[in-house]
Parts: sequence; C-alpha cells; structure tokens
Amino acid sequence: MTKPFDLVVHGATGFTGRLVIEYLLQRYPAGSGLRWAMGGRNADKLAAVRDEVGAPADTPLVVTDTSNPASLQALMDTTRLVLTTVGPYQLYGNELVAACAKAGVDYVDLCGEPAWMRQMIDAHEATAKASGARIVFSCGFDSIPFDLGVFLLQKEFAQRFGHPAPRVRGRVRKMKGTFSGGTAASLKATMAAAATNPAVLDLLKNPFSLTPGFEGPRQPTGHKPMVDEALGDGVWVAPFVMAAINTRNVHRSNFLLRHAYGTDFVYDEMLITGPGEKGEAIANAVAGDKSLGSDKGPKPGEGPSREERENGFYDVLFLGTDAAGNTLRVGVKGDRDPGYGSTSKMITEAAVCLLQDATATPGGIWTTAPALGDKLIARLQANAGLGFAVESA
Repeated sequence: MTKPFDLVVHGATGFTGRLVIEYLLQRYPAGSGLRWAMGGRNADKLAAVRDEVGAPADTPLVVTDTSNPASLQALMDTTRLVLTTVGPYQLYGNELVAACAKAGVDYVDLCGEPAWMRQMIDAHEATAKASGARIVFSCGFDSIPFDLGVFLLQKEFAQRFGHPAPRVRGRVRKMKGTFSGGTAASLKATMAAAATNPAVLDLLKNPFSLTPGFEGPRQPTGHKPMVDEALGDGVWVAPFVMAAINTRNVHRSNFLLRHAYGTDFVYDEMLITGPGEKGEAIANAVAGDKSLGSDKGPKPGEGPSREERENGFYDVLFLGTDAAGNTLRVGVKGDRDPGYGSTSKMITEAAVCLLQDATATPGGIWTTAPALGDKLIARLQANAGLGFAVESA
C-alpha cells in the first residue's frame, strides 16, 4: 500500500513547527517530489497557521492527536515518517515512539532528554529493528553539529594517522542566539523526573547512559571553568549547557558504529571564553548562569524574531589528539541562531535524508552519525547553511 504522505510534521502549529513548515515551503514545495503534510491536534489551528505562513490552500492538514489511539493509528497509516517538534518528549512522546516502532514508520525529533531516550531504547529498539522503523533522536542543534563534527574528524584522523583519535575536544568558539523554550521545558521536566525517580538521576550522571552494556573510560565532567591547555595561550573554557546530551549522543554513535572511535574514546564539550583575566571572568559568569532552568527563561511556543534568527550563528571546533602528538582540527559552522533558525533546517534535512538517501539504514533507534553520516553532511552543506571543514593537521 502506497501511503499518501512521505512526511507529516507533528506540532506544525508550534513555534519550531512553523519554522519547519516555512523551510519545507521554501526547499520542498509542491512538485518537488516530497509529499508532506502539516499535523497538529486542532484542525482549525492548523488551517490558521497554514494561512499565516503563506502555504497553499491545498496544503494537506492531518489531525495528529497522539493521546488518541485512533488518531495515532490513522497517522501511522498515512505517512512514511513523522517529524515531531512536540516536547518535552518525556511528556508527549511515549505513545508516538511506540506507535512508530510497531508500525515500521520512521521518526525524527529534537530530543535532548537522555534519560527518556534510554527508556525508549530499552522499550522499543527490538520492535523497531523488527518492523524496520528508523527512530532518530536529537536532530537539531543538539546534537547534529556535534555528532557529525566528531564523525568527520574521526574519519579524517583515521585516514591520516591510521587509527581514530582517542581524545576529542568539542569547543564552541562563537555562538549568537537563544536556546529554545522547548529546551528549557525539557530541562525542567527532566529535573522533575529525577527528583522522584533515582534511576533517572543515575542515567543523567552516566556519560554512557545511551550505550547499553558498554561502559568506557572515565570522562571529563566539564562542570567547572578552567584553562584549556590544548588550546594554548591561557585560553579559558566554561561549561557548555548542551554538553550533557551531546556527549551521550556522540558515545552512542561510537557504540552503534562498532566503536569506530575506539573503546578508549574520551570526549567533552566546553565553551571558549577567551584568554587571561577577562576570559576567566566570562567563564565564571557562564558557569554561574542558571537562567535556562529558571522561570525567566523562554517558554515553549516562544522564540526570537526573524531578524534575530537570521543574525544568529555558531562556530564549533573539534580538536582530535593522540599519544603520539598527532592533532587534527575540524570546524562546524551554522548561519542561523542555533535553537530555532538552524535547528528547523537541520531536522527537516535529516528527515528527507532518511527518506531519500539513507535507504540502506535498517530499523532501530539511532543517532544521526551512524544513521545518516556523510549523506546528511552533504545535504546540510548544500541546503541548510552549515559548513564542515578540516582546518589543519
């Protein structure tokens, strides 16, 4: 049976969902060969958003109430892939992941909730492998630039030096833009879950929480400002708020790639704040900033203006080293604010890549590097304003 849609955007009426629809209209309009629909819980609201974003009047609308079993089954029967922007996923994603895994429907999301992701792996990976469903978590700023940046560095390092880099540092050089309200809501939901369930807290503390059955070497915590000797010139680095999810996804990628990065692989992420006393002061200020988890942070459904999104950017350095003194640097850059403008482009391209390019990827619960790899890097560079570059040996 041929399904009517390749892709349904669940959450199309939300802030990030709207941005995904706007990108689909620009990059994959009617006639492009990609059959997509807007999905959400309320038909009237879907129609209003369709008109507000300037989508054609015949743009398909699908009611996707994932709390309603009949609506959820109808969605499974309608599409090859569900792209969901509806978080926190630990509150709103359980039924959707279970349904996709059972029905053999592909799934991509923006999840940055490692404890919930591990729960989904334990509950549904065997089912997804059997059905052929490709479930790909974390297809936004967390964690595509980091997961694919390490993937590219390790491939180049192995080609040049005959083995992977046992030590990789992810260092955010520059970034302008806000984190999403969804990220803040996910953090709060995770903290609430950890407060009532000790098992959740254990998963949050473990850098290998997404690699069932494998525990690698001790990893840097990245909790405190420090001078990073690897960068030279007394450069200070500070804790990076997305490190908790990104590092776990990178370790899962290594796990799924049969330890292509080595079983002794050590990885951390920090934010570069600069040299000397000024760098130290900024690093301490960053470390003391708790606004993301406070009530003053962004709310779900809120976000920056178009001008703010278009003026945003990010630039991340990946530095690979080995015991022999070999080094390699890879840079990953994005041309929009990370939490919204770039994220909406990345998740869309990840979905299209899964449908059109990564057809050989089997069913299972994936990260982007092993599921999509070089194919997604090529798409992001061609379409989504990202740059991946080997900078120096």
